Amino acid sequence: MKHTTWQLQDAKSKFSQLVESAMADEPQIVTKHGHNAVVVLSYKEYEAMTKPKISLVNFFRDSPLAGVELDISRNNDFPREIEL
Repeated sequence: MKHTTWQLQDAKSKFSQLVESAMADEPQIVTKHGHNAVVVLSYKEYEAMTKPKISLVNFFRDSPLAGVELDISRNNDFPREIEL
């Protein structure tokens, strides 16, 4: 993956340009004291990275436990007594 690196002071003074570059080109890396600190990327790229690979419905449908009978009856016993 291609990227551009910015020093923190340049990123602050040219923030609009940094954002435009992240939206149009590729992720932008910002360094602090010579070390990589953060990555600025477009929202579209962020969504692609964080979107689940399958839907929740399909996850449960494809589960090896699909069709297993569960006992979901409630226990009607009284709660235990607690001394206060």
